Amino acid sequence: MTAINEVVDLATEGRVAVVTVNSPPVNALSANVRTGIAEAVQKAGADPAVTAVVIHCAGRTFIAGADITEFGKPPKGVPLNEVNAILEACPKPVVAAIHGTALGGGLELALSCHYRVAVPSAKLGLPEVKLGLVPGAGGTQRLPRLVGVERALEVIAFGEPMKAAEAASHGLVDAVVGEGSLKADAVAFAEKLIADAAPLKKVRDRADKLGADPAVFAAFRKANARRFRGFEAPEACIQCVEAAVSMPFDEGLKFERDTIMRLMVGTQSLAQRYVFFAERQAAKIPDVPEGTPTRTIAKVGIIGAGTMGGGIAMNFVNVGIPVTIVETKQEALDRGLSVIRKNYENTAKRGRLSMADVETRMGRFTPTLDLSALADCDLVVEAVFENMEIKKEVFGKLDAIAKPGAILATNTSYLDVDQIAAMTKRPEDVIGMHFFSPANVMRLLEVVRGEKTAKDVIATAMGLAKTIGKVGVLVGVCHGFVGNRMLAQRQREANKLILEGAMPWDVDRVLYDFGLPMGPFAMSDLAGLDIGWSRETSKGETPREILCEMDRRGQKTGAGFYDYDENRVAKPSPVTEKIILDLAAKKGINRRQISDEEILQRCIYPMINEGAKILEEGKAIRASDIDIVWINGYGWPVYRGGPMFYGDTVGLPEVLKVMKEFEGRHGADFKPSALLEKLAAEGKGFKDLK
Repeated sequence: MTAINEVVDLATEGRVAVVTVNSPPVNALSANVRTGIAEAVQKAGADPAVTAVVIHCAGRTFIAGADITEFGKPPKGVPLNEVNAILEACPKPVVAAIHGTALGGGLELALSCHYRVAVPSAKLGLPEVKLGLVPGAGGTQRLPRLVGVERALEVIAFGEPMKAAEAASHGLVDAVVGEGSLKADAVAFAEKLIADAAPLKKVRDRADKLGADPAVFAAFRKANARRFRGFEAPEACIQCVEAAVSMPFDEGLKFERDTIMRLMVGTQSLAQRYVFFAERQAAKIPDVPEGTPTRTIAKVGIIGAGTMGGGIAMNFVNVGIPVTIVETKQEALDRGLSVIRKNYENTAKRGRLSMADVETRMGRFTPTLDLSALADCDLVVEAVFENMEIKKEVFGKLDAIAKPGAILATNTSYLDVDQIAAMTKRPEDVIGMHFFSPANVMRLLEVVRGEKTAKDVIATAMGLAKTIGKVGVLVGVCHGFVGNRMLAQRQREANKLILEGAMPWDVDRVLYDFGLPMGPFAMSDLAGLDIGWSRETSKGETPREILCEMDRRGQKTGAGFYDYDENRVAKPSPVTEKIILDLAAKKGINRRQISDEEILQRCIYPMINEGAKILEEGKAIRASDIDIVWINGYGWPVYRGGPMFYGDTVGLPEVLKVMKEFEGRHGADFKPSALLEKLAAEGKGFKDLK
């Protein structure tokens, strides 16, 4: 064996040269990896004793993609396009031996080999679109030549990998080989190529699958318009595949390269790459380092079988953790379990579960009306009505029932976790675990650290978030924590704007066009206007209260801020418009024309300012944690990077200037935070905070 460099070795097995990459953890295409592969293949190509080459990776995966830590830095080593050209030009058959994942640049390298073999568990894909990019080393040009235009469009523009069997059926993989004998099987495959005098199959020379009707592209755009809304990269991916069809290979490569270079310096890709790292950073807690002991969670208790409790419970049974679920009345318990079963059965109908899986998961539930059944649970999550007195009562009872060392979690959205913890003799075991609705779908879990919460409890909750497929973000105790505290700023301004001159559909349109899934009034109609409202306490002083008094309570009643048809399609309501105009007149408000720019600034800039206050108070560890909350819990468009990233994009001096203008015009709600003023004065952004 010859060491080409510290991460690439070259050895021979009979007449076959084996190039082995060993660059843990994922064999990413760093400068050393690229240079090592290029040198090894050139050396093997020039060796008269070698008649074929196998590219193989040590560890748990084939090359899992580019080394994105090199993005934006001066280039080093051999560029990937040159490595691929060397592979393709090698005078001897080159075989990629794939296990784990061949993603991004890893798949592009494999596409430049003459043949590809893979183990059954391997996955192959081009996920660059998720970073706001297109594949930049021939992926958009070579993949359509192997799998056809339609499948290539899906793989490239969606960024989702395909399994080895499907890859083989489309011609991307030439052979599926043994799970435990990849290298030996790849060498045997290479030897057979030699024995059969097989040709060097250069993907670039293939053209038989490129004869796509231009209508294919138009149909793909139309079918995915909603999915791609606001994103630049999917359209760029489509254009690159169009180039593969319409241009000679080398011109298509140039088009692809020009496209990735343009996107790489754009705001969207910067935002999406920022989010990629921010999500991983959120798991790092300075005073709870990796390796902090955690508590074993083998059984979970859930108090409440309603929408939230049932959804929370599903997360645990999905990963094999049994759940004892408690309700106060049998009909509520039966209804909750029925909803859970229906959710699973609907998933089975879509082919994502078998009916046997449904029964297995339902079998992990122990339903009961007896709170004392939680005595043997390692974690108990309270998901009762959002009322402090009720939650205090529950925790007082839990304290007497739960075993020593059990973690007691509250799913509160707003309330003071420390007050709840004070109802127990073990506040160190109490933590907030704020799931977002629907809890079995939404990725965010706000983990709320109480004043006395033990570090091993925090470490356990954060680790458990990952186990159940959530993005855990640690936050501090304050009203609404991070997400809902900032949301309140937007909601206040939205409600003021519609009395001052805008209509609900104006506000919703501006925020939808900004990239949010829906505006605040459409969201209120969806959730139900009567959440937290009662006829007994209603004062009829806001449009929402008046609408509820008229039994216009949102989509469920066919009318709210909007009118809805039988398919729940919304249209602006003249009833709502009259309510708003009459109320404004009653309050003596002189309505005026309000620009889209003002609507956006009034709704978004106070959120940025509130995020700065959250950072000042230490309720979030870092600005990027706030962004991860908003992206995963509230549908903030990932291509805008989160509210704090967006503030940096606009420029904090500009945000400050507008906030001061609004403060002069609209009062103290717009008073800038001290941190916003400080960073703007220093010419810094939230990204500069340490």
